[in-house]
Amino acid sequence: MFNVFSSPSRYTQGMNASRILGREMAGLGVRGPALIVAGRSALARLSDAWKKSLGEVRCDYSIHNFGGECSLAEIERIRGAAKACAARVLIGAGGGKALDAARATAAELELPFVSCPTLASTDAPCSAVSIIYSESGVVVEARILPNNPILVLVDTEVIVQAPPRLLASGMGDALATWFEARACAESGATNLRGGKTTRSALALAELCHRTLLEDGADALKAARTQNVTPAFDRVVEANTLLSGLGFESSGLAAAHSIHNGFTVAPETRAFYHGEKVAFGALVQLVLEKRTTSEIEEVMTFCTQVGLPVSLAEIGLGGTPRDMLEKIALRAAQPGESIHNEPFEASAAKVVDAILAADALGKAWLEGSQN
Repeated sequence: MFNVFSSPSRYTQGMNASRILGREMAGLGVRGPALIVAGRSALARLSDAWKKSLGEVRCDYSIHNFGGECSLAEIERIRGAAKACAARVLIGAGGGKALDAARATAAELELPFVSCPTLASTDAPCSAVSIIYSESGVVVEARILPNNPILVLVDTEVIVQAPPRLLASGMGDALATWFEARACAESGATNLRGGKTTRSALALAELCHRTLLEDGADALKAARTQNVTPAFDRVVEANTLLSGLGFESSGLAAAHSIHNGFTVAPETRAFYHGEKVAFGALVQLVLEKRTTSEIEEVMTFCTQVGLPVSLAEIGLGGTPRDMLEKIALRAAQPGESIHNEPFEASAAKVVDAILAADALGKAWLEGSQN
């Protein structure tokens, strides 16, 4: 089997990057008409920039208002809009679900995809993966697509205006990257591109981890005052680029499977993807029997940036065991990434690890308050 590394063709990040969207696309040979799949906040913040930037290169475009869920029905609606305007490129603008829906549609239509995240809340922007949900918000499938985005354009002036909790959620998603990459390397699992990981991918995943620990707390402070500081800039890159390359080219493991398990519990739907992944990362470390010092380092980081370390913090305090068993069955179902761990991962082990991680987290929170 070959070693495979996957990435977007170009990644551009900086203040007011939206102003050069048209030039970046033209420089890559991408021509209109374009269909922009936009969330509400993206449309409100960027419509003027799109008009000017795409107008500079005479790129005609239409806008499809994203419906809020990356579902099969939404993908069908986007496909209809793309055909109606004879789109030659799809641009996704907004959060992870808007990007995923636009990306999946672009793949179906065999069109290039441009990713314009307005949040640093997930590592979705750089990947060739779309997570498809039911209309009620339950994960249905992880769709592996043929191509990464031709361009990822990250406007930090826009991202810094988002609620700070979303940046923290992105750190939760990115927190799992190194742990999952390490597990896949230890087990010899294949990555999301069907090959083995590379040393480059592992190094990027580890750099992502170090960046979070070193800059995460300062980046969150900057987000609260809407200042694009060097720490904020580095964490946006970690959440978006380093985590995106690390997870796709190394692989996923228990943390994301456990997130998928949590989606079957309605109580968790008020919580963001990265928040549930962060607690999933803690469960993964328990499953792997990692050292107390490593687990405490993770709990320290999580409490610094407001990420959950207990079930109660994702709406599952006092959850009966039968619900935890349903969560664990979903997390450990055949084909889930938890089976990339270097040991057999059963639903029973997942239940025990969730309860053990919750106990550790509650004790940690009680200790930090005394």
